[in-house]
Amino acid sequence: MRKFIFRILSVGTIPNHIAFIMDGNRRYAKKHNLWADDAAGHKAGFLALTSMLKYCYELGIKCVSIYAFSIDNFKRRPNEVQYVMDLMLEKIQGLLKEESIVQKYGARVYFRGNMTLLTEPIRVAAEKAMVATANNTGMMLFICVAYTSTDEIVHAIQESCNNKWVGIQEANGSIAWNQAIGDEEYQLEEKAIIKLRDIEKHMYMGVAPDPDILIRTSGECRLSNFQLWQTTYCLLYSPAVLWPEIGLRHLVRAVLDFQRHRSYLEKKKKQA
Repeated sequence: MRKFIFRILSVGTIPNHIAFIMDGNRRYAKKHNLWADDAAGHKAGFLALTSMLKYCYELGIKCVSIYAFSIDNFKRRPNEVQYVMDLMLEKIQGLLKEESIVQKYGARVYFRGNMTLLTEPIRVAAEKAMVATANNTGMMLFICVAYTSTDEIVHAIQESCNNKWVGIQEANGSIAWNQAIGDEEYQLEEKAIIKLRDIEKHMYMGVAPDPDILIRTSGECRLSNFQLWQTTYCLLYSPAVLWPEIGLRHLVRAVLDFQRHRSYLEKKKKQA
Protein backbone atom coordinates (compact mmCIF):
# COMPACT_ATOMS: atom_id res chain seq x y z
CA MET A 1 0.00 0.00 0.00
CA ARG A 2 2.84 2.39 0.86
CA LYS A 3 4.53 1.75 -2.47
CA PHE A 4 1.24 2.37 -4.25
CA ILE A 5 0.76 5.69 -2.43
CA PHE A 6 4.30 6.78 -3.24
CA ARG A 7 3.79 5.87 -6.89
CA ILE A 8 0.77 8.15 -7.03
CA LEU A 9 2.66 10.97 -5.30
CA SER A 10 5.50 10.56 -7.80
CA VAL A 11 3.19 11.70 -10.60
CA GLY A 12 3.65 15.19 -9.12
CA THR A 13 6.86 16.94 -8.07
CA ILE A 14 8.65 15.28 -5.18
CA PRO A 15 10.22 17.76 -2.73
CA ASN A 16 13.99 17.82 -2.76
CA HIS A 17 14.48 18.70 0.92
CA ILE A 18 12.24 18.17 3.95
CA ALA A 19 13.16 19.63 7.34
CA PHE A 20 11.74 18.36 10.63
CA ILE A 21 11.32 20.11 13.98
CA MET A 22 10.79 17.13 16.27
CA ASP A 23 8.53 18.71 18.87
CA GLY A 24 6.66 16.86 21.61
CA ASN A 25 8.96 14.16 23.01
CA ARG A 26 8.57 15.35 26.61
CA ARG A 27 4.81 15.80 26.28
CA TYR A 28 4.58 12.30 24.82
CA ALA A 29 6.36 10.90 27.88
CA LYS A 30 4.01 12.81 30.19
CA LYS A 31 0.95 11.74 28.19
CA HIS A 32 1.92 8.07 28.55
CA ASN A 33 3.15 8.33 32.17
CA LEU A 34 6.75 7.57 31.22
CA TRP A 35 8.37 10.08 33.58
CA ALA A 36 10.15 7.28 35.45
CA ASP A 37 12.56 7.23 32.51
CA ASP A 38 13.75 10.77 31.71
CA ALA A 39 14.81 9.72 28.21
CA ALA A 40 11.68 7.70 27.34
CA GLY A 41 10.14 10.41 25.19
CA HIS A 42 13.39 10.98 23.32
CA LYS A 43 13.80 7.25 22.71
CA ALA A 44 10.28 7.09 21.27
CA GLY A 45 11.15 10.14 19.17
CA PHE A 46 14.17 8.37 17.71
CA LEU A 47 11.97 5.47 16.56
CA ALA A 48 9.67 7.98 14.84
CA LEU A 49 12.68 9.56 13.14
CA THR A 50 13.78 6.15 11.85
CA SER A 51 10.37 5.64 10.27
CA MET A 52 10.37 9.10 8.68
CA LEU A 53 13.82 8.56 7.17
CA LYS A 54 12.64 5.26 5.73
CA TYR A 55 9.58 6.87 4.15
CA CYS A 56 11.59 9.79 2.77
CA TYR A 57 14.11 7.44 1.20
CA GLU A 58 11.40 5.31 -0.40
CA LEU A 59 9.67 8.43 -1.75
CA GLY A 60 12.89 9.62 -3.36
CA ILE A 61 13.56 12.68 -1.20
CA LYS A 62 17.24 13.54 -1.54
CA CYS A 63 17.79 15.67 1.55
CA VAL A 64 16.42 15.56 5.11
CA SER A 65 17.38 17.88 7.95
CA ILE A 66 16.36 17.49 11.58
CA TYR A 67 16.47 19.86 14.53
CA ALA A 68 18.04 17.44 16.98
CA PHE A 69 19.14 19.82 19.74
CA SER A 70 18.90 23.58 20.00
CA ILE A 71 21.45 25.75 21.79
CA ASP A 72 18.50 26.89 23.91
CA ASN A 73 17.89 23.28 24.99
CA PHE A 74 21.03 23.47 27.14
CA LYS A 75 18.88 25.54 29.54
CA ARG A 76 16.72 22.52 30.39
CA ARG A 77 17.14 20.46 33.56
CA PRO A 78 20.75 19.18 33.76
CA ASN A 79 19.72 15.56 34.12
CA GLU A 80 17.51 15.74 31.02
CA VAL A 81 20.30 17.40 29.00
CA GLN A 82 22.68 14.66 30.13
CA TYR A 83 20.22 11.92 29.12
CA VAL A 84 19.82 13.50 25.69
CA MET A 85 23.59 13.82 25.25
CA ASP A 86 24.11 10.18 26.26
CA LEU A 87 21.35 9.07 23.89
CA MET A 88 22.83 11.20 21.12
CA LEU A 89 26.27 9.65 21.58
CA GLU A 90 24.76 6.17 21.53
CA LYS A 91 22.80 6.84 18.33
CA ILE A 92 25.72 8.54 16.58
CA GLN A 93 27.90 5.53 17.29
CA GLY A 94 25.06 3.34 16.03
CA LEU A 95 25.19 5.10 12.65
CA LEU A 96 28.47 3.35 11.93
CA LYS A 97 26.99 -0.14 12.27
CA GLU A 98 26.25 -2.05 9.08
CA GLU A 99 22.61 -2.63 10.02
CA SER A 100 21.90 1.04 10.75
CA ILE A 101 19.33 2.85 8.63
CA VAL A 102 22.04 5.25 7.44
CA GLN A 103 24.11 2.42 6.01
CA LYS A 104 21.04 0.59 4.70
CA TYR A 105 19.89 3.56 2.64
CA GLY A 106 23.33 4.92 1.79
CA ALA A 107 22.76 8.24 3.56
CA ARG A 108 25.54 10.78 3.85
CA VAL A 109 25.48 12.32 7.32
CA TYR A 110 26.30 15.95 8.11
CA PHE A 111 26.35 17.37 11.64
CA ARG A 112 25.69 21.09 11.65
CA GLY A 113 25.78 23.62 14.47
CA ASN A 114 28.16 25.07 17.00
CA MET A 115 29.98 21.83 17.69
CA THR A 116 32.29 23.49 20.23
CA LEU A 117 29.38 23.45 22.69
CA LEU A 118 29.27 19.64 22.67
CA THR A 119 31.45 17.26 24.63
CA GLU A 120 34.56 15.85 23.01
CA PRO A 121 33.18 12.26 22.76
CA ILE A 122 30.16 13.52 20.80
CA ARG A 123 32.31 15.70 18.54
CA VAL A 124 34.65 12.79 17.81
CA ALA A 125 31.75 10.40 17.15
CA ALA A 126 30.09 12.95 14.84
CA GLU A 127 33.31 13.44 12.89
CA LYS A 128 33.74 9.66 12.50
CA ALA A 129 30.16 9.32 11.24
CA MET A 130 30.67 12.08 8.67
CA VAL A 131 33.92 10.54 7.42
CA ALA A 132 32.44 7.02 7.33
CA THR A 133 29.46 8.13 5.22
CA ALA A 134 31.28 10.65 3.01
CA ASN A 135 30.98 8.46 -0.09
CA ASN A 136 27.32 7.56 0.37
CA THR A 137 24.99 8.88 -2.32
CA GLY A 138 21.54 7.64 -1.30
CA MET A 139 20.39 10.66 0.72
CA MET A 140 21.81 13.65 2.57
CA LEU A 141 20.93 13.71 6.27
CA PHE A 142 21.65 16.95 8.14
CA ILE A 143 21.58 16.62 11.92
CA CYS A 144 21.44 20.06 13.51
CA VAL A 145 22.85 19.91 17.04
CA ALA A 146 23.85 22.83 19.27
CA TYR A 147 22.18 24.85 16.55
CA THR A 148 20.12 28.01 16.28
CA SER A 149 19.63 30.06 13.16
CA THR A 150 20.79 33.27 14.83
CA ASP A 151 24.05 31.57 15.83
CA GLU A 152 24.40 30.29 12.26
CA ILE A 153 23.94 33.79 10.81
CA VAL A 154 26.39 35.37 13.27
CA HIS A 155 28.91 32.61 12.49
CA ALA A 156 28.51 33.19 8.72
CA ILE A 157 29.00 36.95 9.06
CA GLN A 158 32.08 36.50 11.25
CA GLU A 159 33.62 34.04 8.79
CA SER A 160 32.82 36.35 5.87
CA CYS A 161 34.45 39.29 7.64
CA ASN A 162 37.54 37.25 8.50
CA ASN A 163 37.92 36.07 4.91
CA LYS A 164 37.47 39.59 3.54
CA TRP A 165 40.01 40.95 6.00
CA VAL A 166 42.60 38.37 4.96
CA GLY A 167 41.94 39.24 1.32
CA ILE A 168 42.32 42.97 2.03
CA GLN A 169 45.60 42.42 3.85
CA GLU A 170 47.00 40.38 0.96
CA ALA A 171 45.79 42.90 -1.63
CA ASN A 172 47.21 45.83 0.35
CA GLY A 173 50.60 44.18 0.35
CA SER A 174 50.40 43.65 -3.40
CA ILE A 175 49.33 47.26 -4.05
CA ALA A 176 52.09 48.65 -1.85
CA TRP A 177 54.67 46.53 -3.65
CA ASN A 178 53.49 47.55 -7.14
CA GLN A 179 52.75 51.20 -6.32
CA ALA A 180 49.29 50.56 -7.82
CA ILE A 181 46.59 53.22 -7.86
CA GLY A 182 43.28 53.99 -9.57
CA ASP A 183 41.43 50.95 -10.87
CA GLU A 184 43.23 48.51 -8.58
CA GLU A 185 42.23 50.53 -5.51
CA TYR A 186 38.65 50.57 -6.75
CA GLN A 187 38.78 46.80 -7.24
CA LEU A 188 40.12 46.44 -3.71
CA GLU A 189 37.14 48.35 -2.34
CA GLU A 190 34.80 46.13 -4.33
CA LYS A 191 36.46 43.00 -2.98
CA ALA A 192 35.99 44.28 0.57
CA ILE A 193 32.20 44.38 0.26
CA ILE A 194 30.46 41.41 1.84
CA LYS A 195 27.86 40.03 -0.57
CA LEU A 196 24.94 37.68 -0.07
CA ARG A 197 26.84 34.75 -1.57
CA ASP A 198 29.69 35.29 0.91
CA ILE A 199 27.34 34.88 3.87
CA GLU A 200 25.47 31.92 2.38
CA LYS A 201 28.76 30.15 1.66
CA HIS A 202 29.62 30.18 5.36
CA MET A 203 26.23 29.08 6.68
CA TYR A 204 26.22 25.81 8.61
CA MET A 205 23.59 24.63 6.11
CA GLY A 206 25.39 26.14 3.14
CA VAL A 207 25.89 22.82 1.35
CA ALA A 208 22.20 21.89 1.58
CA PRO A 209 19.44 23.06 -0.76
CA ASP A 210 16.80 25.23 0.91
CA PRO A 211 13.94 23.17 2.41
CA ASP A 212 10.82 22.69 0.31
CA ILE A 213 8.78 21.60 3.33
CA LEU A 214 9.28 22.18 7.03
CA ILE A 215 7.25 19.87 9.28
CA ARG A 216 6.83 20.76 12.95
CA THR A 217 4.76 18.45 15.11
CA SER A 218 2.59 19.26 18.17
CA GLY A 219 0.53 21.78 16.22
CA GLU A 220 3.06 24.54 16.88
CA CYS A 221 3.45 27.10 14.10
CA ARG A 222 6.81 28.49 15.22
CA LEU A 223 10.21 27.96 13.62
CA SER A 224 11.97 28.17 17.01
CA ASN A 225 15.13 29.62 15.49
CA PHE A 226 15.55 26.80 12.96
CA GLN A 227 16.71 27.60 9.41
CA LEU A 228 15.21 31.09 9.46
CA TRP A 229 17.46 32.11 6.56
CA GLN A 230 16.60 29.09 4.40
CA THR A 231 12.80 28.81 4.83
CA THR A 232 11.62 32.04 3.18
CA TYR A 233 9.82 30.16 0.39
CA CYS A 234 9.18 26.93 2.25
CA LEU A 235 5.84 25.23 2.92
CA LEU A 236 5.15 24.97 6.66
CA TYR A 237 3.11 22.02 7.92
CA SER A 238 2.15 21.66 11.59
CA PRO A 239 0.22 18.45 12.38
CA ALA A 240 -1.27 18.31 15.88
CA VAL A 241 0.37 14.98 16.76
CA LEU A 242 3.38 14.82 19.05
CA TRP A 243 6.63 13.87 17.33
CA PRO A 244 6.69 10.19 18.46
CA GLU A 245 3.15 9.87 17.04
CA ILE A 246 3.98 11.12 13.54
CA GLY A 247 3.17 8.66 10.79
CA LEU A 248 3.04 8.05 7.06
CA ARG A 249 -0.25 9.93 6.63
CA HIS A 250 1.35 13.14 7.90
CA LEU A 251 4.21 12.92 5.42
CA VAL A 252 1.78 12.21 2.57
CA ARG A 253 -0.35 15.21 3.58
CA ALA A 254 2.71 17.47 3.64
CA VAL A 255 3.83 16.35 0.18
CA LEU A 256 0.33 16.79 -1.26
CA ASP A 257 0.18 20.32 0.19
CA PHE A 258 3.58 21.06 -1.32
CA GLN A 259 2.48 19.85 -4.74
CA ARG A 260 -0.67 21.96 -4.51
CA HIS A 261 1.23 25.14 -3.62
CA ARG A 262 4.43 24.49 -5.58
CA SER A 263 3.68 26.81 -8.50
CA TYR A 264 3.00 29.71 -6.13
CA LEU A 265 6.20 29.06 -4.12
CA GLU A 266 8.27 28.82 -7.30
CA LYS A 267 6.77 32.07 -8.55
CA LYS A 268 7.74 33.87 -5.32
CA LYS A 269 11.29 32.49 -5.57
CA LYS A 270 11.67 33.80 -9.13
CA GLN A 271 10.35 37.22 -8.10
CA ALA A 272 12.98 37.36 -5.35
